[in-house]
Amino acid sequence: MSQEEQTIKLDQRDVLDAAMTAGHILLENGAEIFRVEETIDRICHHFGVQSENAFVLSNGIFLTSGDEHEKRFARVEHIPVRGAQLHRVAAVNQLSREIEEGKYTLPEIREKLEQIRNAPGASKRALVLMSGLGSGCFCLMFGGMWQDCVAAFVIGCLLYLYLLWLNGRCSKIVENIGGGIIITVCSLLFIHMPFGMDMSHMISGSIMPLVPGLAFTNGIRDIADGDYISGTVRMIDAVLVFLSVAAGVGCVLSIYHHLTGGVML
Repeated sequence: MSQEEQTIKLDQRDVLDAAMTAGHILLENGAEIFRVEETIDRICHHFGVQSENAFVLSNGIFLTSGDEHEKRFARVEHIPVRGAQLHRVAAVNQLSREIEEGKYTLPEIREKLEQIRNAPGASKRALVLMSGLGSGCFCLMFGGMWQDCVAAFVIGCLLYLYLLWLNGRCSKIVENIGGGIIITVCSLLFIHMPFGMDMSHMISGSIMPLVPGLAFTNGIRDIADGDYISGTVRMIDAVLVFLSVAAGVGCVLSIYHHLTGGVML
């Protein structure tokens, strides 16, 4: 193999690596399938890899290139479903635009992508407070009294502390069943203090941090774009979360009903 062929091969591999890294960051942080494919296409085409083909699923990327004019390469990466970090998605989007404008070389792109991948998110304290604030505001929107909103705020904070404590150590199904149980038990405690006025409003507001709105919306959008496999997987993931939370809430209410002879709603 000549020196020129080795250089072309190395450059082509570097381009595919950079494109794969960008796609990986997008997909694991909640981006839509079409956005991942488009970003990979833009990076590869900008650096002259015209034979690139990307096949993206909800938890994996298959990337190939090569024809009679270009060397053949293939990359496959499994990408577990994780929570959304939209600031990273926005950063990769901005980077892809700047790449098309010719602002960066390949080494600079790799450095930028690593910076985006390692960019810190919100602090744990902020996440706990936002979970509580969101729960309280949704409780108010659903018609709860101020006492219910305060109770939902406290429950929302406790819920996120529980999620941080688990830190992915068990399956999403078990995690959400446990979340539903904690929410309902805490709501019953507030009712019996007495402090809360309406348990249904407290529960409705407090479960909102568990609702997978982004996954559900992206699933619908992927199906509308013709990505039926990825859309279906995301929809199933969202539905399982809904069912898990409902199972946790229903389990506690059922036990309460059998112990007391009635459910306070």
